[in-house]
Amino acid sequence: MKKFMDKDFLLTTKTAKEIYKKGAEKTPIFDWHCHLSPQEIYENKKPRDIAQLWLGGDHYKWRAMRSFGISEEYITGRKSGHDKFMKFAEMMPYCIGNPLYHWTHLELQRYFGIYEPLNAQTAQSIWNKCNEQIRAGGFSPRELIEKSNVACVCTTDDPADTLEYHKLLKADKSFKCKVLPAFRPDKALNIDKATFIPWLAAMEKAVGREIDSFASLKDALAERIEFFDKMGCCASDHAFTYVPYAEAKPSELEAIFKKGVKGKPLSVDDIDKYRTALMQFFAREYHKRDWVMELHIGAMRDNNTKMFRRLGPDTGFDSIDDNQIAVGLSRFMDSLAVEDKLPKTVLFTLNPKDNYVLGSMLGNFQSAEQAGKIQFGSAWWFNDNYDGMRAQLTALANLGVLGKFVGMITDSRSFLSYPRHEYFRRILCELIGEWVEQGKYPEDLKFLSKLVEDVSFNNAKDYFGLQVKK
Repeated sequence: MKKFMDKDFLLTTKTAKEIYKKGAEKTPIFDWHCHLSPQEIYENKKPRDIAQLWLGGDHYKWRAMRSFGISEEYITGRKSGHDKFMKFAEMMPYCIGNPLYHWTHLELQRYFGIYEPLNAQTAQSIWNKCNEQIRAGGFSPRELIEKSNVACVCTTDDPADTLEYHKLLKADKSFKCKVLPAFRPDKALNIDKATFIPWLAAMEKAVGREIDSFASLKDALAERIEFFDKMGCCASDHAFTYVPYAEAKPSELEAIFKKGVKGKPLSVDDIDKYRTALMQFFAREYHKRDWVMELHIGAMRDNNTKMFRRLGPDTGFDSIDDNQIAVGLSRFMDSLAVEDKLPKTVLFTLNPKDNYVLGSMLGNFQSAEQAGKIQFGSAWWFNDNYDGMRAQLTALANLGVLGKFVGMITDSRSFLSYPRHEYFRRILCELIGEWVEQGKYPEDLKFLSKLVEDVSFNNAKDYFGLQVKK
């Protein structure tokens, strides 16, 4: 029997162990999509305790605790950090097969040097050991980023954001990790949501003028894109249940915009026309600046109305949508490709039924101007587990060029989440090791170690065009 989560965790073949050690273990992390706060990175405050550091804002953990039957007062309520931690520890042994179990213990091992399993019996001891180390120092956001060997972080930022903390971080030469903004204009696209009108007011403040038409909205967004570009932005991010495609005349778009700003009801066709036109505008702007366009497809959000009203978004009440996505995505990308204005694009699916839809879509729009111009994004959110990662990697290998893959994303709000990259890298090496030892690929360990290093770091660095040191 193998020892629990030892140095060869998930690596069962000689090939996997060697290429992991040579190509992945010490390779830096490029965190090109996450939800870390630039303000928290800049202010660099020491956490109060392990509960604040580990459980605060982590809706992956919150969902599991709810499924275990833990009362909300121990999750997002007013119970003490100690009590919340003890409840989480009580649940942990029951999470067999859930990636949370592996992530939790990787984090305990890598950051705290704790190798015993977390459960109700060990919880108090682990609470004491973690907090003793936190009090001694080394657990502020910047220290955790540096300890995790992160070369660059791309945060997620609204077009109306002042990027105040990015400016301060850019001026601070003491922090070696690059922290760059990424453009996330979901509120601009969600003309049907209650957030649209307040967001428009924030945009008017950001650009210093009234936005009273669809044309003036595009002008304002172009100005903000240019501002983000000067701040080092190289990526945009968009969330869709499905990618719309419905062409419209300029007069139609102006009428839709006017209805939206007055809070009038909009049809699905109206919304699709508006979003199509705005996404085409965005894509052309991104292409002009050589940005990467990320499309995260397939989340059904805020399903529990009662809890949404109580806690707001991103609190653990989202799930996988099952829309048909191929036709709209294809038509949208093609509308830009015919103009030679399709930017570098990363396609993510939350529904694994669409792995082969996206994996095959890549080949329709590749270009010699950039190796792997259209990417199949890593297994994401509900899929960043052992089976989900293997399924995404296998689909990409079957349909595309795995060696040009831009690798894992953290997609997290937690500064302790970087062992997820290690988890991904171990799974990648195990899968390749299996193929080699089954005689499906030559035993070229030098090349495979380089390929693993490329997928772990180099491909993304080159794809996003960043000058970051290894």
